[in-house]
Amino acid sequence: MAMVQEFLGQLTLQLGGGEPTYPTVVPEPNFDPDKDAARIETAIKTKGVNEQTIIDVLTKRTYNQRREIAFAFERRAKKDMISALKGALSGSLETVILGLMKSTAQYDASEIKASIKGLGTDEESLIEIVCSRSNAEFMEIKKVYKELFKKDLEKDVSGDTSGDLAKLLLALVEARRAEPSSVVDYQKIDEDARALYEAGVKRKGTDVKCWISIMSERSVPHLQKVFERYKSYSPYDMQESIRKEVKGDLEKSFLTLVQCFENKQLYFANRLQDAMKVKDVSSTNTFYSFMGLEENMKRICNVSADASDVLQWNCIRRLRFSFNVAWLCLLEQRSEGKGADPDHGVPVRGGPQEDQTRVQGPSREVSVPDHCCTFL
Repeated sequence: MAMVQEFLGQLTLQLGGGEPTYPTVVPEPNFDPDKDAARIETAIKTKGVNEQTIIDVLTKRTYNQRREIAFAFERRAKKDMISALKGALSGSLETVILGLMKSTAQYDASEIKASIKGLGTDEESLIEIVCSRSNAEFMEIKKVYKELFKKDLEKDVSGDTSGDLAKLLLALVEARRAEPSSVVDYQKIDEDARALYEAGVKRKGTDVKCWISIMSERSVPHLQKVFERYKSYSPYDMQESIRKEVKGDLEKSFLTLVQCFENKQLYFANRLQDAMKVKDVSSTNTFYSFMGLEENMKRICNVSADASDVLQWNCIRRLRFSFNVAWLCLLEQRSEGKGADPDHGVPVRGGPQEDQTRVQGPSREVSVPDHCCTFL
């Protein structure tokens, strides 16, 4: 438990004052894979296993750097690093560290397979992944899934679910969503908003087929405008309408879609918060899914040189609250049972403890160290 908390403590964000800085994935500048491999090998061989060293190394390297470390480890130790880590670690820490050794697509493919493997289906994990990924991500996931399991993702998903849920998930996996356009079609926005209303709240029963078609085929910016326009037709917003019209896993799926369309970073921050409410913090899938946003955040935060300063600031302002929520959860979790006072900051290994920024969270003010660690 303590090691998982320490692991999460490495995933820190710059939330300081003054000019905004941009959270992103930054390669270790003085990276030496042979040195890191030696540290990992020594940590594994240490009596009782030096888990802290493993955490310090692997959480501060990008995925590509972790791959180089694995190659260097194999050359040095004459054995596979992943197998060595698996034998040395256990519990949630093992799950998360092994997850770090996979690419996002590999992890997603493995989690989808695990969710539909054997008797019964882990619908929650399946829904979380399928309803939060983009077209490009799905294309890579399907390619990796085929390589790993010699099966088509579409067939496995449709064969292990049923009814409207299967239709929705299959439509998403097929990656038919339109790409964003610089042209705003206000007529189409109005038509889609009206169609969603007439297929749900306005009528008795729900035309789920209509909802699936619109939510799986329209671009995200278009849908964001559709949901705003929807409020002019319906007495409820889109999320409230979903809760009234459908139940069970179909409800969870539509809600996940809408929440990700509106603010994917906030969705994962909330999922992380929910996972950390679990006493043993065993829901490691949400932790990795949150970290799996590294490439998305790189695209959002590393706005091209052509973008205006206003656009850059709007990106950061949109992300700020989401990350503050996650930080608040982390600080509260790490302060439990350690006598630490969150209002005076929680020590984070590897960063300065001065220059702290006050952050207003959902219920109270906490201190966030004003320094930058990388997301993986």
